[in-house]
Amino acid sequence: MHLFFSTPVWTDQIKDFEIINNELKNYIYKEKEKNPIGIKKSNINGWHSEGFDLKNKNLKKFINEISTNIGAAVNDMGWDLNSQLVRITQMWAIINKKGAFNERHHHGNSSLSAAYYVKAEQNAGNIIFFDPRQANVFHHPSSTKPNSLNCQVQSITPKAGTLVLFPSYLEHKVGENLSNEERIVISFNISLVKKNEQY
Repeated sequence: MHLFFSTPVWTDQIKDFEIINNELKNYIYKEKEKNPIGIKKSNINGWHSEGFDLKNKNLKKFINEISTNIGAAVNDMGWDLNSQLVRITQMWAIINKKGAFNERHHHGNSSLSAAYYVKAEQNAGNIIFFDPRQANVFHHPSSTKPNSLNCQVQSITPKAGTLVLFPSYLEHKVGENLSNEERIVISFNISLVKKNEQY
């Protein structure tokens, strides 16, 4: 058996995440003070920040820490780094209180996307991924039990300090936060740009 057209999703637990997450929480709450309403994207009853200033010193340690994971994913994909540069192009935060969730969506105009969990208690809402192959969704025979070859939906339970990287075309949603605690996630997009292009 050969696995053609597989869709990778990478997960890792970030080292020293407690220190990083405390710094990120402070930064996110300050952003929320500036704009308590936030913006509307896929979020339902949750707060979505405006785009972060990627040059802000409060994000430096976090970005440095995840750069190895991004590099590993790019390497796994076999993308050419002689002619292209890897860039985080957008980053933002979402705070989902109890009852909040995110509708099904994907991240356009980028190569990879990510979710990093600053705070996530039990039952805070899984990130749920959908099979991107339209033909498989169109006709789907019944199965005796789900496995990696026949399932149409896969999910990851969030945990503080966990980084999830995935292709930006992969549609996903966030389940309802059923806990009494806030679910805080930082999301970001990554693009590969030609070295001779201004970005």
